Amino acid sequence: MQERTRRILMSVLGVVVCAVSVGAFKLAALGVDPFQSFMSGMDQLIPIPFGTLYVIVNVALLAFSLIFDRHYIGIATFINLFLLGFVVEFSYATLLALFPEADIVTRGISFVLGFVFLCLGSSFYITADMGVSTYDAIALILANRWKLGKFKYIRIITDSVCIILGIGCFLLGGGDPGQIVTFVGLGTILTAFFMGPLIDLFNRKIAQPVRNGAMNKAA
Repeated sequence: MQERTRRILMSVLGVVVCAVSVGAFKLAALGVDPFQSFMSGMDQLIPIPFGTLYVIVNVALLAFSLIFDRHYIGIATFINLFLLGFVVEFSYATLLALFPEADIVTRGISFVLGFVFLCLGSSFYITADMGVSTYDAIALILANRWKLGKFKYIRIITDSVCIILGIGCFLLGGGDPGQIVTFVGLGTILTAFFMGPLIDLFNRKIAQPVRNGAMNKAA
């Protein structure tokens, strides 16, 4: 199998794993990942289908990458842009049908698996270097292009900003403050502080060896 084909497969697999993981986050109801907490706030503020809203927001973020570093725009970017939101909807609906009354143990397992696989999926498509999500590109540009700090620390900052904006949009949209915990909770805070470092770990220990091994075989 050619190197480019392997990289494309890594990208597609990474995006799909991320999308299913977000569905698991939603089932856990311990708070979604920071970007999805922002999207949850936007979903409350703007009354259109989530999949459509996801595309609109990401098109806006796409402009940032096109202006400052087009290197991060590729196949995976557009798979993320047009597929992820709809896969999230489908995976969440499927999990909800399988576990309609999930207890705290099921929710806890769902969160842990969702978190680990979200980081692993992100690591795969970032390392494949076939483009990244428009949100991931922001931290990568700030870290690698603008040299503002290491990726894992920049990611903590961007994730924290997303959480704050998500809560603000939710409240502006007339959301019940008591419902904030459904998308910003312990899981969200843990993700904000540990997702960047865990992606960095998976990059070095799993994704990069997989890609390097594929490159060596291709050679």
